[in-house]
Amino acid sequence: MPSPAFSDKPRPRTSLLARIGMVLGSVLASLVLLELVVRLVTGYLLIWPNFVVGARTVLAQHEKSRFIDDPLLGYVPRPNYTAKGITFDDAGFRRTGDMPATADDHPILAVGDSYTYGDEVSDREAWPAHLQALTGRRVLNGGVSGYGFDQIVLRAEAASVYHPSAIVIGFIADDIHRTEMRRVWGAEKPYFDLQGGGLVLRNIPVPPRPDPRTTLTIWQRTLGYSLVFDLLQRRLNLLYNWIGDHVRVHPAGEGEQIACRLTWRLQELQRITNAPVLVVAQYDPFVWQDPDFAATQLRMTRGLLACARERGLDVLDTYDVLAGWSGKNGPRDLYGHWHMNDRGNALTAKLVAERLAKHER
Repeated sequence: MPSPAFSDKPRPRTSLLARIGMVLGSVLASLVLLELVVRLVTGYLLIWPNFVVGARTVLAQHEKSRFIDDPLLGYVPRPNYTAKGITFDDAGFRRTGDMPATADDHPILAVGDSYTYGDEVSDREAWPAHLQALTGRRVLNGGVSGYGFDQIVLRAEAASVYHPSAIVIGFIADDIHRTEMRRVWGAEKPYFDLQGGGLVLRNIPVPPRPDPRTTLTIWQRTLGYSLVFDLLQRRLNLLYNWIGDHVRVHPAGEGEQIACRLTWRLQELQRITNAPVLVVAQYDPFVWQDPDFAATQLRMTRGLLACARERGLDVLDTYDVLAGWSGKNGPRDLYGHWHMNDRGNALTAKLVAERLAKHER
């Protein structure tokens, strides 16, 4: 009887493991070679920093220059801070231009995130500054970059000591997600728990921003040194989670319930101050680039606006006007890189001014 062919004989286990090892070794060698080539081309061959630590450190240093720690809000604008195109007054509000001659002691208070603050534009190009020019009334720009909707509401409550004649609450849908976090972009923040149908404030006093080197995952401690991996994350727009340093305390989606409950606090703020509260929905540029993303953002945004409306608050959804913009690139003409440009902020201010005028009739 003939002996079985060599290919029919059982393969030794060590041989299989060796083959797997050779494949993995080849892949690893190829990746190392690719890393070296990319570093040689880009000038990083002799420099091996951790790119995650580097990005977080730069952000932390920038934020610490313009913001100071706050036990209630996490951080607030640094009084009298100045930089190119940016100035804060002695109360930490971003300047909105020369005071109107007819200004009284009851300003319009604008609070919100980086869209209200005016990232990527100068003082007079932020929408609260445009609003002041349009209305002839003093406007306090209380926007703060990176705030969640919870911080926005707390900021409005704290700033009510300035006796506003109207309170404008600006937000984007991502601010609702931020209510699910206790740390956003490396900065600790307050957050609310849902409890017994109400809200309980947590993480108070808010701890200071941690050292960026102490919050890395095992992957960030290793792959963070890879230039190829860093470039890949940038190419795929995955930097939000890779370098962002966010810590979640609530499951995804719970922020929508929390934000809705926060409109009860705005209702109480309106009652106490006797100043109309206008909740304004704004949109980031990805809404005009990704239909699936847009659908989610619209659902979240309109859900929060519905809650505000039920609480007797006025609401303004800027979506339809932005969507109808007839510029060469459509609504994208109204943005810089991530935030609205001067043109977009001027349009937003116009819509807000028209809505506020209805409360004066």
